[in-house]
Amino acid sequence: MIGFGANPSGPQCSRAGCREEAAWAVNWRNPRIHDADRVKVWLACDEHRDHLYDFVETRGFPVAITPFGVVLERLPDAEAAE
Repeated sequence: MIGFGANPSGPQCSRAGCREEAAWAVNWRNPRIHDADRVKVWLACDEHRDHLYDFVETRGFPVAITPFGVVLERLPDAEAAE
């Protein structure tokens, strides 16, 4: 297999099967099991950014997209952000 065992050159998209370089961070949390200061991050390339966002947002979880490298300390509930 080509590339087997090779290390990626940079951060990769979290979408299954994608090996593109990540340009975005999809920051999210499940409010039923995590407090506002627990932020989970999926990395995304330009092509999969909206797909990963929609996957989380459809479940009603708080979610925000930031450029790769921007760290969010908290992610409040959607109701709290209004």
